[in-house]
Amino acid sequence: MKFNICMDIQKFKIKLTTFQIIIYAFALTILLGAALLSLPISTNDGSGASFFDALFTSTSAVCVTGLVVKDTWYYWSVFGKTVILLLIQIGGLGIVTVTLLIFMLSGRKISLSQRMIMKDAISADRVGGILRLTSFILKLTVIFETAGSLIMYPVFSKTYGALKGLGYAIFHSVSAFCNAGFDLMGSYGDFSSLCPYKDNIVVNLTVMALIVSGGLGFSTWKDISFNKWKRHRYSLQSRAVLFMTILLILIPAIFFFTVEFDALPVRERLLSSFFQSVTTRTAGFNTQSLDALSDNGKMIMIILMLIGGAPGSTAGGMKVTTVIVLVASAFSTFRDNDNTDLFRRTVKNEIIKKAAALFFMYSTLFISAAMFISRLENLPILTCLFETASAIGTVGLSLGITPTLSALSGSILILLMFFGRVGGLTVVFAAITYKPTRGKYPTEDISVG
Repeated sequence: MKFNICMDIQKFKIKLTTFQIIIYAFALTILLGAALLSLPISTNDGSGASFFDALFTSTSAVCVTGLVVKDTWYYWSVFGKTVILLLIQIGGLGIVTVTLLIFMLSGRKISLSQRMIMKDAISADRVGGILRLTSFILKLTVIFETAGSLIMYPVFSKTYGALKGLGYAIFHSVSAFCNAGFDLMGSYGDFSSLCPYKDNIVVNLTVMALIVSGGLGFSTWKDISFNKWKRHRYSLQSRAVLFMTILLILIPAIFFFTVEFDALPVRERLLSSFFQSVTTRTAGFNTQSLDALSDNGKMIMIILMLIGGAPGSTAGGMKVTTVIVLVASAFSTFRDNDNTDLFRRTVKNEIIKKAAALFFMYSTLFISAAMFISRLENLPILTCLFETASAIGTVGLSLGITPTLSALSGSILILLMFFGRVGGLTVVFAAITYKPTRGKYPTEDISVG
């Protein structure tokens, strides 16, 4: 559903759909962030970042991706890191959500048009109760990020001191809950991520919990909060999200444990297996060198990155609901069933068509972009597929080629990150300003398979 907003600007009448407003809000926030990161005060050497480096970093932060062209700890100053943290927070919650929260806190009345924008921005099923959901999102975010900071603070304060340790705890807590994957571990080596803490139980478990919590989606948490353990009352979306989340954590973790990390000590092996399984779908932290993975391990990660998290969450990707709908549709076809059933509910054909369209868009874009970058940069196609999947899935994991890419290849990653964060259907609906009406064409069969 589209809702037109009209604004008179010097006798010109501009009509924007809710989807276009979401697109422009993200784009303007990215440009503002790039402008701030271009300032001399934003870099440690005081010379300021080039506009491309600033734009790439701002896009990665707002789109909660984590791909970087400059090491965050080494290159950016305290001011620059603060800007990045704010962009991550805004991007994780969503620009529209943050704007409405400011309106609510200031006591301003929220119009119907603003509620419609919010509904589309967080993938809510209805406009009713949207303000209560917005308030719930703020409370949930504060609770999780504060808890994560407090739990990790003793670990970081022991290494970096009280004040700096607090900053590290807050930064990584926000980055983890927002599924951003930015880190401040550059003192251990450029782009080292959380490898220095690969056997630290507190950091591993806390970061994993924050990543999963942010990736479940605010609607799912609302369902859990309201219905508690009465799972039969959960919505179909919540059940699908929880089922797929558990499945996509356990199966890859078993693979990593038995195949990839079999040479590690048992505790580190167990932590690393679950950590890489959790972070691959959404966040972009890593505790083991990705270069050491086999090609099969990299392909598993590519698939997980494309799937992503839940609708209306801080995560990107096609979303777990898209995948489970397509799988359910396939099994219905195998059983020669006219209806697509999922958890004793029938899925609308309209939803199945959207899921198929999303799968087609994401697959086409990430493969085409990888082929282009591979040809342009003379790099292995699997390496480029890993990078483009990470970008469009807003994950942030990298095999180390992003900082070395040309401006053209980097621009492609910027577009993929933007597409992955705002959502494929949002981009399409923003581009289509009208729906042509036409009669129904004659029906005719066509063979497939």
